[in-house]
Amino acid sequence: MADKPKKPSRLKARLPRGLEDRGPAAINATRQMVEKIRAVYELYGFEPVETPAFEYTDALGKFLPDQDRPNDGVFSFQDDDEQWISLRYDLTAPLARYVAENFDTLPKPYRSYRAGYVFRNEKPGPGRFRQFMQFDADTVGSASPAADAEMCMMAADTMEALGIPRGSYVVKVNNRKVLDGVRDALAIADDGRWLTVMRAIDKLDRLGVDGVKQLLGEGRKDESGDFTKGAGLKEADIALVVASIDQGSAQVDPRLRDSKIGQEGRAELDEIGKLVAASGYGADRIKIDPSVVRGLEYYTGPVYEVELLLETKDEKGRPVRFGSVGGGGRYDGLVSRFRGEPVPATGFSIGVSRLQAALTMLGQLDSGAEFGPVVVTVFDRERVAEYQKFVSALRGANIRAELYLGNPKNMGNQLKYADRRNSPCVIIQGPDEKAKGEVQIKDLIEGAKAAAAIASNQEWRESRPAQFSCKESEIDAKVREVLARHDVKWG
Repeated sequence: MADKPKKPSRLKARLPRGLEDRGPAAINATRQMVEKIRAVYELYGFEPVETPAFEYTDALGKFLPDQDRPNDGVFSFQDDDEQWISLRYDLTAPLARYVAENFDTLPKPYRSYRAGYVFRNEKPGPGRFRQFMQFDADTVGSASPAADAEMCMMAADTMEALGIPRGSYVVKVNNRKVLDGVRDALAIADDGRWLTVMRAIDKLDRLGVDGVKQLLGEGRKDESGDFTKGAGLKEADIALVVASIDQGSAQVDPRLRDSKIGQEGRAELDEIGKLVAASGYGADRIKIDPSVVRGLEYYTGPVYEVELLLETKDEKGRPVRFGSVGGGGRYDGLVSRFRGEPVPATGFSIGVSRLQAALTMLGQLDSGAEFGPVVVTVFDRERVAEYQKFVSALRGANIRAELYLGNPKNMGNQLKYADRRNSPCVIIQGPDEKAKGEVQIKDLIEGAKAAAAIASNQEWRESRPAQFSCKESEIDAKVREVLARHDVKWG
């Protein structure tokens, strides 16, 4: 007896870890945000540019690991000519490549903005995705601290344009040169040890001064019992580091006064402070904060970070503080990698995905789906061409509209479809309406309100709320009245 053929295995639909599908509500919220950010960036004179999601791996920056397969932190593959290509890790390194490649034809300074998804080959976790959106602005070709000050002012203006009130955010500014001066004073030659010091400084907000001192010394044990090895600094060196992040009091240490690069960094910070103050940006919006540490290796001067100060609660009632939602800094060496000559640059990046989550939780962003199109129902299969004329008339009046393309047998299913599409209203024309040259317009928004107050189906049928007749020639005008009544807008 022959074996029965095996049933083909059904492919399991599953989303890769660290990624997310996004529906109309999330996409609409992102669109709102991006347009507000774009408006501020363009107000400052920046122009758009797009770069591909892929770049040659060696173009993405010196922070990438030097391995046979450079896939730690980035997603990489070999092209047919055996060159390594990677999905972009951020939007700054691709811009540096673009400027270097088009250097002779671009105006200098070159001021541009771009939005797009970036990709991290990292372990995903709550709120930590492998794909997320950023929105950047950069000035390439200016070494002036005024370019850095402008980034900070633009960051503050963007937060307020997004509905974050003054006092609920702060742009914090530091300078990597100041931190390099601290390194000089400590005489730390080992990059790994200095990175441990930097990571300790970066935890000041979360662990406080005592926690930072422990991480600068022998190490720290957290609440779970896990031990983090420290930088192993001596007491005097720990005191110097702590003083250096205490709003400038570190200048009393003679070792810091001897550092030329440290003094240069402090002078740049003073200049940025004067520039933003002269433009009316007080310390409640932009402030010098010596504890700010930006992680990427390519920052060479001023660095800035936008922090949300608002606290809220998650769906389980637990307190949530969002912290940093954007940042940037000066990266004078990134374009120079391609050019072999100094090319100063500075830029700012908003983490759109992270900020969107924060604004949605704070109620500052409309998380509802955008209204769908007006749906023209099909009462009679033989008259589809006539119904399509109604759709065309609505579209001609710049009203979103569609013809129901499913099985028209059941009118109830067509109305359910319109509800699921979040349609503001539907058009119905049966034989009675056809004989009169009329249509029925059913206001679904008003109908939903009325349905909550109606006790029985009989009362519903008798009242027929939010449904009225009009002449075929009046369809677009009457639909506009429904849209205006509920302030329905698209795009």
